[in-house]
Amino acid sequence: MNNITRWNPVREMIGLRDAMDRMFEDSVWRGWSDQDSGARIARLPIDAYSTDNEIIVKATVPGVKPEDVEITYEGDTLTIKGEFAEEPENVNTLFAERYHGRFVRKIQLNVAIEADKIEATFESGVLSLVLPKAEDVRPRVIKVQTK
Repeated sequence: MNNITRWNPVREMIGLRDAMDRMFEDSVWRGWSDQDSGARIARLPIDAYSTDNEIIVKATVPGVKPEDVEITYEGDTLTIKGEFAEEPENVNTLFAERYHGRFVRKIQLNVAIEADKIEATFESGVLSLVLPKAEDVRPRVIKVQTK
């Protein structure tokens, strides 16, 4: 007797979705090696969006003190660096799912920014950056005149 299994595209898509979720988690939080030291460094996930006058960048950094986050803007690149504290030593770990160690995120911006007016705020573990666009790249409204 032959066992025939009908092809179910929904079942195949769920398997693909699970594989993509695992791949995303591995690429974002599992980190990569710093070529100089060989240490693991995670790629900090961010949200970024643009308005007419500014670029907003948000990153969730729970448990990190604001003074332990380093933000630099050089050329056209914004860099956010920091470190999630290691767990205490000499304990029996039951679960270790959160990332511990250094993180970094570099964002190359294709818009001129007024670097001296960048603002950074920290609230409830969320880092928010406001990067004002340079005056010459902001949209201008041109009024039509009648004669």
